[in-house]
Amino acid sequence: MARVFLVGAGPGDPELLTVKAVRAIAAADVLLYDSLVDLRVVAMARADARLIDVGKRCGRHSASQAEICRMLVAQGRTGALVVRLKGGDPMVFGRATEEMDALRAAGIGFEVIPGVTAATAAAAALRCSLTRRGVARSLHFLAGHGAESGLPAHDWVSLTKSGGTLVVYMGGQTLPGLAAHFIEAGMAPGMPAVAVESVSLEGQRIMRGTIGSLPGLVVGARAAGPVIVLIGEALAEPEALDSLLLQIETEV
Repeated sequence: MARVFLVGAGPGDPELLTVKAVRAIAAADVLLYDSLVDLRVVAMARADARLIDVGKRCGRHSASQAEICRMLVAQGRTGALVVRLKGGDPMVFGRATEEMDALRAAGIGFEVIPGVTAATAAAAALRCSLTRRGVARSLHFLAGHGAESGLPAHDWVSLTKSGGTLVVYMGGQTLPGLAAHFIEAGMAPGMPAVAVESVSLEGQRIMRGTIGSLPGLVVGARAAGPVIVLIGEALAEPEALDSLLLQIETEV
């Protein structure tokens, strides 16, 4: 029987938690949570639960991934019910692999409880499907930064030619470089692009533009919260998208 649960806390809004996630949090003896987890979600834990903040707040450095893995194993060995609470979905840029590997190596049973990821929350906020017949038949999730917060080593040309919707996580700081790479790889500067800051939360801000103009908009907005970037024809304003669909249907 699993005693450790890797739980997705969703994009922020506590109402977007799954029922199973709420039950796990309420039952936890020990709760390890990231800095992007809304504190209203953490408050769902029992009053006597041990709460361990492994994220970065008020200038305090976050625990290393190795430290988190050691804590998970140590707490799991006590027989306590342990919840590792991650923003969004644990399996989407959540470093769940390292934690699952550590638990497997220690012979500790675990279960993963998925959460709403920022991409789908952003699509809901925009009231815009990320896929659309004839416009975007694929969806690509990308990391916005690589080692030491630099640009990741993506195949920019292949992504540009994919014709699908690109969703860039953790891309607010590197957006100027990302946009430059996409345009250099052949993406039209006028390609629709949207940035959403603090998706699903009260401070949510939506910045609409193109891959050419969006970096300037984001820099000018001085976004303080996490930013997710969406790029592709499916993100066009409704009128422009209707015109594009009409053009595609006419060509067919």
